Amino acid sequence: MLLQTQAPLTRPLTTAHLATTMSLMSLTALELREHIEAQLASNPALELVEVQRCPSCGRPIAERGPCAVCSRPPVGMPDEPIVFISPREDFYNPSGHLHAEELPSDETAAETEELPTYVLRQIAPDLAPDDRRLAAHILTSLDEDGLLTEALTEIARFHHVPLSRVEAVLRLIQRADPVGVGSPSPEEALLVQLEVLAETRPVPALADQAIRQGMEQLSKRHFAELAKLLGISTARAKEIARFISDNLNPYPARTHWGNIHQGTEAAQDVYHFPDIIISQLNDAPDSTLVVEVISPLAGRLRINSLFRQSLQMAPADKSEQWHNDLEQASLLIKCLQQRNHTIVRLIQRVTAIQRSFILHGDAHLEPLTRASLADELEVHESTISRAVSGKAVQLPNGRIVPLKKLFDRSLHIRTELCQIIAQEKRPLTDTEIAALLKKKGYKVARRTVAKYRSMEGILPAHLRQSLQNAVQVG
Repeated sequence: MLLQTQAPLTRPLTTAHLATTMSLMSLTALELREHIEAQLASNPALELVEVQRCPSCGRPIAERGPCAVCSRPPVGMPDEPIVFISPREDFYNPSGHLHAEELPSDETAAETEELPTYVLRQIAPDLAPDDRRLAAHILTSLDEDGLLTEALTEIARFHHVPLSRVEAVLRLIQRADPVGVGSPSPEEALLVQLEVLAETRPVPALADQAIRQGMEQLSKRHFAELAKLLGISTARAKEIARFISDNLNPYPARTHWGNIHQGTEAAQDVYHFPDIIISQLNDAPDSTLVVEVISPLAGRLRINSLFRQSLQMAPADKSEQWHNDLEQASLLIKCLQQRNHTIVRLIQRVTAIQRSFILHGDAHLEPLTRASLADELEVHESTISRAVSGKAVQLPNGRIVPLKKLFDRSLHIRTELCQIIAQEKRPLTDTEIAALLKKKGYKVARRTVAKYRSMEGILPAHLRQSLQNAVQVG
């Protein structure tokens, strides 16, 4: 992923505003509530006014229910969702009020999974029993970006096996999801992703050479130097750089897992409460979707007027601290407003794009990337990643899913794959499944079918046949 250059921010408040907003963006509703309560307890300049006002526009609202203005259905646009911010104490639903104690139980909660476990589960059916220890060694030697930190020669020497055997296991790992995981360097991760991508779509000529020889020019966006290095025009160099930036990631684990060395706490993370609730305005199939972005607290944050008045009489030894408290309180209020505005914009667009998935299930998920959405909303991709990270969505059927699921570009293909295997008369090979998927409009390679099958926990054809034979004999 190419770094975007930005003009230096000269004003400290601007830098603080950006840093605070990004920090708040990554918090879930429950984490944000804890943060605000801590600020209220420690900062005398900040107060919570228990008034019923819309968190978006500030208009007075009824004791229960949404803002009459912000939740107004768009005229003549049934596919456009209604998106508004709803206080946590008021889970408004068109069919009634849904409070915290009425939320779905843990049976519908979505659990996260550590990256090594996630990858090992995918490749396990294709691993020889003796190679599992090699895979485990590699996967437990990944850094927070999903890159391998130990030399393959050292792993081979430790296990007393040929280097070629370790390389074969690594190659299997690198083609699991996320593609490129386990690569010794960002360059190799990009090359693996490029190779896999080339199986299903055309890639620009010289893209692999640009990665091998021009990473420094790519990262610094020195397109003229890259063009000279590759012997092409600057326009072609820009096209290659744009393709790499939009489709490849030098740090495979960063977007989805952040720091993978989080121990068991991360593995046990469960979404008990949604950060976003999606429902339908009425029971009609084509009815408008209503999206509530949960605000952590009812009421409105503001500067304590008495504290502001007391600043003029502040003791000399307290004056600087009191002014700092006032600045921090003002900053928090502004950054919360910015966070709300950004998340509402993001959810409004994602809900419109994924309307069919929300109403009809996994097979209808539209391919969507954080990068494309960032371009559309004119924000940095890291802003989208933070807004998505750790958040959960409650769908109209009551199911709670991670928000990142709406960015799963292969879910609809995996769902179709599962349906094909569920209906097979005999165990189909990955090549046969790839051919059937192609007939349905999904151009995927045999190796990609194997990866998707492993992600769904489905055995290879020969093992499914063996299992079928054992059942028949039994």
